[in-house]
Amino acid sequence: MNRIVRRFIYLLAAVGITLATGTAGFILIDHYPPFDAFYMTLITMTTVGYGEVHPLSHAGRIFNSFLIAFGVTTIFIAIGAMTQTIIEREFGEAIGQRRNKRMIDKLKDHYIICGFGRVGRGAASELLHAGVPFVVVDSNPERVERAIFAGMLAVAADATHDETLRQVGIERARGLVAALATDADNLFVLLSAKGLNPRIYVAARAAEESAEAKMRRAGADAVFAPYSLTGHRLAQSLLRPHVVQFLDFTTKDIGMDISIEQVRVAETSEMVGKSLQEMQLARHFGVTVMAIRRADGQMLFNPTADAAVASGDYLIVMGKPENLRTLENLVAEGKGARRI
Repeated sequence: MNRIVRRFIYLLAAVGITLATGTAGFILIDHYPPFDAFYMTLITMTTVGYGEVHPLSHAGRIFNSFLIAFGVTTIFIAIGAMTQTIIEREFGEAIGQRRNKRMIDKLKDHYIICGFGRVGRGAASELLHAGVPFVVVDSNPERVERAIFAGMLAVAADATHDETLRQVGIERARGLVAALATDADNLFVLLSAKGLNPRIYVAARAAEESAEAKMRRAGADAVFAPYSLTGHRLAQSLLRPHVVQFLDFTTKDIGMDISIEQVRVAETSEMVGKSLQEMQLARHFGVTVMAIRRADGQMLFNPTADAAVASGDYLIVMGKPENLRTLENLVAEGKGARRI
């Protein structure tokens, strides 16, 4: 129940209680008929001033004096609250939009999520958990309201328009998730994003497997087909349940304090040119190097101890979050490692 609805319920309850109290008082004190008692209470609260419906006794006038003070106060409060509500409804949205715009204008190296359906909500939840800045774009006002209620920055607009992407800082963004309803819309967003910011990393959702190749040709850095991935995962859970359990441990927050991160080796890092054996990462940091992604794109899985690290390489490491942060501070550039 939102705040405005609660406010109206409280106001109606206050007015109703006052009417009921006044009606009961006139009936008990001066033996008014029920309708006349209600009418007398109503004209007293609203200060209409028609006069007494029936002559009041001394006790009745004392009661009516208190009813005037309490009833008129209740009516004035109700009128003020309703006026405030109307003003909030008329101008609150505009004020909220300006506040959102100011916050979005300050974003840098952030992420943009286009579409807040099931896939978009999953991506937003993961980014929120990682503590990185991002903004949600969706043309459905109800979905945008849901995102804002969850504490996210969100804009109600069509993500396929270039102007919308500019409004959410596409030129300053680090990455974009294209999770709209259709492959055509996601392809359109992909082309627009790459045109406005060629350096941006774009991950796109593909409903049909045939769209995956087209999106990659259009410049998508990563393409995911949710239905195909789900089917593959279901089959793997039957054939290799322990492998799936291991992946869940390392990629989902299910209680085990283990993460997989990618850490970039900066040019100024003292580890440039050293082998994994010389670095002794497992001994000094308690992390395991699962792979090395070379600067030229080559992926070296399960590297041997004599594998040397070069500047621009990414170490794919697994360990406790605090150990990974310590390693990152030593070998990575100033920006935080991204969760994979």
